[in-house]
Amino acid sequence: MLYLNGLAHIIIGLALATSIIMFTWLFFIEINTAANAHNLIHGFIHALGTLMLLWSISALISAEMRYLNGSKLEVETFIEVVMVLFLRKLIVLPVQDSTPTFEEVGIWVGGAFLIGLLYILVIRIKKIISDPKGK
Repeated sequence: MLYLNGLAHIIIGLALATSIIMFTWLFFIEINTAANAHNLIHGFIHALGTLMLLWSISALISAEMRYLNGSKLEVETFIEVVMVLFLRKLIVLPVQDSTPTFEEVGIWVGGAFLIGLLYILVIRIKKIISDPKGK
């Protein structure tokens, strides 16, 4: 069973490394497309969205490396990834092909707010658990 777990982490590591290469490639393609289309603002925002995806993959790689070094998987790492993905969507929303509705923007803003509250709650509870005397 231990070998299977090791194999699973090798596959996860390879998948994350492959996604880094793919998102980096996508970033350069978006920059090139924006420069050729002479629409730098639109292209820059799309490229920024790709960089945010790259950032979230980097956070997952860091979490995987910490786990392989014997640390626990931290739930706040996954909340951070979701928060970055919500923020990415909010940044890219204005430059979508179709105009977002008020309800769609409200759902994404509300979701980002709730994920932010969840992150603050998890961090505070973690601090209380690790230091119960409140030093």
